[in-house]
Amino acid sequence: MKPLSAVILAAGQGTRMKSALPKVLHPVGGRPMIHWALESARCLDAEPIVLVVGYGAQQVRQAVGDEVLYALQEQQLGTAHATLQARPLLLGKTDAVLVLYGDMPALRIETLERLVGLHRQHRPALTMLTVVADDSMGFGRVVRDQAGRIRAVVEEAAATAEILALKELNCGVYCFDAAWLWERLPDVPMTPPKNEYYLTDMVGLAVQDGREVQALTIDDVREVQGINTRVHLARCERILRERINEELMLSGVTLVDPHTTYIESGVRVGQDTVIHPNTHLLGRTVVGRDCVIGPNAILRDTRVGDRCLVLASVLEEAILEDEVSIGPFGHLRPGAHLGRGVHMGNFGEVKNAYLAPGTKMGHFSYIGDAELGPDVNVGAGTVTCNYDGQRKHRTVIGQGAFIGSGTMLVAPVTIGRGAKIGAGSVVTRDIPDGVLAYGVPARVRRPVEGEASDPSDEKT
Repeated sequence: MKPLSAVILAAGQGTRMKSALPKVLHPVGGRPMIHWALESARCLDAEPIVLVVGYGAQQVRQAVGDEVLYALQEQQLGTAHATLQARPLLLGKTDAVLVLYGDMPALRIETLERLVGLHRQHRPALTMLTVVADDSMGFGRVVRDQAGRIRAVVEEAAATAEILALKELNCGVYCFDAAWLWERLPDVPMTPPKNEYYLTDMVGLAVQDGREVQALTIDDVREVQGINTRVHLARCERILRERINEELMLSGVTLVDPHTTYIESGVRVGQDTVIHPNTHLLGRTVVGRDCVIGPNAILRDTRVGDRCLVLASVLEEAILEDEVSIGPFGHLRPGAHLGRGVHMGNFGEVKNAYLAPGTKMGHFSYIGDAELGPDVNVGAGTVTCNYDGQRKHRTVIGQGAFIGSGTMLVAPVTIGRGAKIGAGSVVTRDIPDGVLAYGVPARVRRPVEGEASDPSDEKT
């Protein structure tokens, strides 16, 4: 048998979320909260992983994919009943079963490693996670005898004043001896008034059987913050954001104001980069070394090289090579690729275009569906007119070309190497290498100084 499997409970509707979206699909730290539990199970090498679904089962399946097994809890009758739905898929497959929740994203993998390690060391019927806290959060109280052995878990609604005074709380996360779990789980009694079946009663069954119950006790209540309302959602978001930011700072990244810096879990940032306030690094963004990002920058699924500057700009699915500078108020849309040393001024926009190394793009310009060679100068207010009302067309600008301010490049069109376009021109035809063109529409006037003339240029 394999050493460990995992059951993740994710069947609840989450009525207090007031949402048509299944609770476990609400994003936390940049991804649906269910993915945090799945990642933890995978990090522990749990195999197989069974996801117990119910409300919105099809939506959850689509979000998670086919890398896990699914068990359906058609009626939400409590945590023990939900776990029981995984029994046909796991019976006889592993030595131990870890039970997690899809709505507890702040639980650290290090804590779960300690929980599983403790279980493997002592081989009890079950090892439970507990926390010592003044705020009960509605959790059941852990009752121990004089020798410190766990004897029961009492739910808050059924607790006496004496038990309510206890500070050790049951977090609901367990590692079970698999054979004992699947044998005894059907014996969990129904609990009124909801007539549901709860995993907490497995503690009592273990005591009845004379089996040991172990506990890993933590003191950071933030780890076991479950999500039942939008208030809890925001609280977990803050917990995870603080954790991500702290890890980055410890790795050599400067966050000028961590409280106003929003970085999702999939982001990577290089050493000695400085991130200013009100910056959002989202999705699969990767930022290199010695960069300055922000303030007021938003980067989503973007790759940034070393020694780049991004000031108050929005970058989406873009690529920046080394030593690129953007902004303020620039916008890179999907498919934008800026080569080494490219500068893009304020209020510039690039979409589905490549700007080769050394190119400078003035402010208030739009470059879309285009390819610009090295060392091109794009004057302020230049626009590639890439859409004819039905299709998109490309603009190609050769190495060293100079595009004057306010130029309209009506695609498809090619500007030759070393060509110069006068300010305010409307270019509707290809311009050869090394000539000066201007006007509306633009016409070739003469060769650029130092370039040989071509008698046919005047007819272009």
